[in-house]
Amino acid sequence: MITRTISALVLSALLQPVAFPVAAQEPSGAYLAAQHARSMADFKAAAEYYSQALAQDPSNPSLLENATVAYLALGQIDRAIAVAGKMEGDDLRSQVAQIVLIAEETRNENWDALLSRVEDMRGAGDLADGLIAAWAHLGAGDVDAALARFDTVAEERGLRSFALYHKALALASVGDFEGADAVFAGDENGPVQQTRRGVMAWAQILSQLGEQERALALLDETFGSDPDPQVADLRARVASEAPVPFGLVRTPQHGVAEVFFSLARALRQDANDEFVLLYARIAEAIRPDHVDAIITTAELLENMGQFELSIAAYKKVPREHPSHHVAELGRAEVLRRDDRPDAAVEVLDQLVQAYPDLADVHVAAGDLYRTQEDYAEAVSSYDRAIELLEARDNPQWFVYYARAISHERQDNWPEAEADFRRALELNPGHPQVLNYLGYSMVEKGVNLDEALDMIEQAVAEQPESGYIVDSLGWALYRLGRYDEAIVHMERAAELMPTDPVVNDHLGDVLWAVGRETEARFHWKRALSLHRSEPSPDLEPDRVRRKLEVGLDEVLEQEGAEPLKAADATSANN
Repeated sequence: MITRTISALVLSALLQPVAFPVAAQEPSGAYLAAQHARSMADFKAAAEYYSQALAQDPSNPSLLENATVAYLALGQIDRAIAVAGKMEGDDLRSQVAQIVLIAEETRNENWDALLSRVEDMRGAGDLADGLIAAWAHLGAGDVDAALARFDTVAEERGLRSFALYHKALALASVGDFEGADAVFAGDENGPVQQTRRGVMAWAQILSQLGEQERALALLDETFGSDPDPQVADLRARVASEAPVPFGLVRTPQHGVAEVFFSLARALRQDANDEFVLLYARIAEAIRPDHVDAIITTAELLENMGQFELSIAAYKKVPREHPSHHVAELGRAEVLRRDDRPDAAVEVLDQLVQAYPDLADVHVAAGDLYRTQEDYAEAVSSYDRAIELLEARDNPQWFVYYARAISHERQDNWPEAEADFRRALELNPGHPQVLNYLGYSMVEKGVNLDEALDMIEQAVAEQPESGYIVDSLGWALYRLGRYDEAIVHMERAAELMPTDPVVNDHLGDVLWAVGRETEARFHWKRALSLHRSEPSPDLEPDRVRRKLEVGLDEVLEQEGAEPLKAADATSANN
């Protein structure tokens, strides 16, 4: 990924807070409301409150900067430009205002102004400015100056691959496909570190050169034998032998947009979501058809809990675009998270109709039905997904695991066990699968020694997982190894103190070792936690019976085996 090519020094420079030359007293009411809204990532409310505050104090630097951020985060680029222009007119330095004005100058193809901005150090920061200047030179018609500027950026520590990627795109945009191929292939001191967009651009370049076999080999090596629709569409066009147009970056404006998008993707692991969102929004402002920037914006807004804004962003992706299904899958997930499952189901139903042979769509539908506890429908969706994946010789362990859970929830144990074991064949030793299968066998009282071994493997892999540690304690309890079980159950309760099932299990184990007062405390706690956040795995009536008559009496009423500690010799065998 490009992310790792950015040096710590450059990242630090990019993330420096903006300092204003003049301190000012903010209008308290609207300002405080705006600050609170921004802290909650409620950019719509923040923009409204900052606007109110600016009506009282229209030259306040802090208000101007924060309003620019809010408008840009909303995607209201024209309003952001107006405020940013006011800041620059007042000779106030602000990085966010400067990148907004860069977008405006780029959209207007005002390359001389853009170059002057970079030279005057009124740009977007050290890394971006060099690449922006290179694309501005190209826009002004000076190819040699553009290539020289890309080379200058490439000399900076940690930025070579990043700069060469943009140089290759620039060469391809002016029709020098041989030069672009040479850069991607590594003829300039090492190959360019590849990204998804870079590989697709290189494949287009190779197609333009008539090297379809190289392009197909590149796509297959990178994306495998079962690519997503966008890659599959490109592959089909390459295979047709008609030259595929180079469309990733067609103009210098597209190049500047790609700079901001590249930064947004590169910084996602290191910067906060709001900061990254601004770069993604700028990329989209410069190039409204930049679907990858739109989807990145939607993902960031979802992460920030801004579901309506996220849905609006996903809906911008055109139906005819190969990534339309990605946007719709994202939209369905946001609707689910926003407690609108019926709307999410409607989106996925339409996707199933539009993409009946796309396994990801059926998996998403299965996941949604499973979260809604409609396990029969989940199994049906997973069945279709598995059929498609197996037909393409691309089985996915997680789909078997998810179907296994859905079967287990319906008490279809033979089918569930078969799917769990198939998941382990595809992904041996996966702790979640080992834990779920082991725990299920413990609950059913079958294959207890194997179950214990599986759970112990899972704990070794994830010792800080409360669920898995709980499973180990419960398995030992079911084997009658109460003294060993108590250690793990208490540890599980430390890791997950508010989980009702863990507290219920701990109560049972405490009762088994004679600590009855503590057992009753944890059963009561389990009921209290269940009232606050119900768990489908807790039987509250059974817990109440344990509180009334004790665990021994409840087991007798159920016809279960009484509590009996395992023989020390057999326990150690």
